[in-house]
Amino acid sequence: MARLGEGDKRWIVEDRPDGTNVHNWHWSERDCLEWSRSLLSSLLSNLEILNGEGGLYIRTKAIDKVEGEAYVNVRKGKVIPGYELSINLVWEGEAKDVAVKVTGLVEVPYLADENAGEDPEIKVSVRDDDGPVGRRIKDAMLLKGKSILLEKIRAYVDAMSNGGPAKDELETKKASSSTAAPKAASASTTETETATTAPEQKEKAKKEKKKTKEGFKNITMTEKFYCRAKDLYDILMDENRWKGFTQSNARISREVGGQFSIFDGSINGVHEELQEGKVIVQKWRSGSWPDGLYSSVRIVFDEPEPGITIINLTQTDIPEEDKYGNSTVVENTERGWRELIFHKIRAVFGFGI
Repeated sequence: MARLGEGDKRWIVEDRPDGTNVHNWHWSERDCLEWSRSLLSSLLSNLEILNGEGGLYIRTKAIDKVEGEAYVNVRKGKVIPGYELSINLVWEGEAKDVAVKVTGLVEVPYLADENAGEDPEIKVSVRDDDGPVGRRIKDAMLLKGKSILLEKIRAYVDAMSNGGPAKDELETKKASSSTAAPKAASASTTETETATTAPEQKEKAKKEKKKTKEGFKNITMTEKFYCRAKDLYDILMDENRWKGFTQSNARISREVGGQFSIFDGSINGVHEELQEGKVIVQKWRSGSWPDGLYSSVRIVFDEPEPGITIINLTQTDIPEEDKYGNSTVVENTERGWRELIFHKIRAVFGFGI
């Protein structure tokens, strides 16, 4: 046994002169409490829960407090998140039929890494009015808002499991280590090998360019719903249901080659492929786009288990500018899918789709 202070140097991890933590062998810990407050605030604030359904208008306002601890440990590239948080969120509701407004509190008393695979408890209370109207608004907030809030909380849990604020640092290290090997290998390649790979690289670059045409952008989205895939498909393809949750007129054919017109005619197109409960493919355009331009929308429904559906949406060839010269087309298109369609489905149908 070695004496105190001595030992086989092959087993001693010494500090490098340049301060680099080689392969993250040492434990490195990042405090994530302020980062958690910021992320949870952005995820949970100003969410629309109900917008007139049953005469009720409900939305979240702002985070009141986030208390506890949150950190990320990294060792040899392995992320070990730790957090125990309690969250208070202020919300407001209004019953316009009786002209009553209330404010309330959403409490998540215990959000912890040890329960990362489970949904945390969510409590809803009313501050101003504990009478029948207050209870009516509170019950609606719990019924319709719980799934929305849980989805946002899961986004925080996923972010922590991926490294939290240390994610970018980890990805940079992985990228630098992966590029170091090709550089070393390239030094030993012959001129013949270089000559043969050059055309392949050029061809690959051409293919990458073709993926997104100049002046156009693509978007991809993944959304989770607590319903069956067939029911969600029917909502998107049924005129009456569409009117119910968007409060706008629609004409929707259910045949391949049939046309659709939604949001009072501001969006229209043609169905190119329809598989009930599985796939929707459309030629899709906004009336504000330059004449003749169509994007391609592909929506794939995945039901990993009964009652849970994942939508994967890809929309390609979205023009960067509309016919009036506005350059917010891509941003508005993505926001429209998320806020005017997917969030509306959750708000109106909640768990009961």
